[in-house]
Amino acid sequence: MPSVYLSPSVQDYNEYIIGGSEEYYMNLIVDAMVPYLRASNISFNRNNPNDSLAQVIEQSNAGDYDLHLALHSNASPENLSGMLQGPDVYYYAFSPAGEKAANIFAENLKAIYPNPDLVTTIPNTTLAELRRTRATSILIELAYHDNYEDANWIANNIEAIAENLVFSLAEYFGIPFVDPF
Repeated sequence: MPSVYLSPSVQDYNEYIIGGSEEYYMNLIVDAMVPYLRASNISFNRNNPNDSLAQVIEQSNAGDYDLHLALHSNASPENLSGMLQGPDVYYYAFSPAGEKAANIFAENLKAIYPNPDLVTTIPNTTLAELRRTRATSILIELAYHDNYEDANWIANNIEAIAENLVFSLAEYFGIPFVDPF
């Protein structure tokens, strides 16, 4: 049985333009993923929203996970506030397995994100959840929470995003995806 460490954002201070926080919405998505994970026979643990990033990484590294999946939403630089859009899927630049996972997740996100051309994969060497986790890891910035359209897309598509993410996990692990509903 494949296993994943789920790391929804612990950033409750990143406010959405429509209300709520990054931590709030990313935890809603992980909550919605649970039935799909169980039905698809993917074992999982998740972080505690009250933990620090260092604690999250420590907990992930304490387990024997096949993938560390970090879920976030993005914010534009101040001079571009509200203007940027689209999911970014980050992977550790020196991880072939991370690149494979990132490409699978990005391709599948294109099926549900309103403008598929804006879905990108990005190699990275500085993000802690990519650089410091033992398991293969990816970090997904699902959309821009300072952009009204993107923030609404997340808020109005919790279930579809959750299903898509677990579908991507099943594809990455090479196992059948099972819809529990």
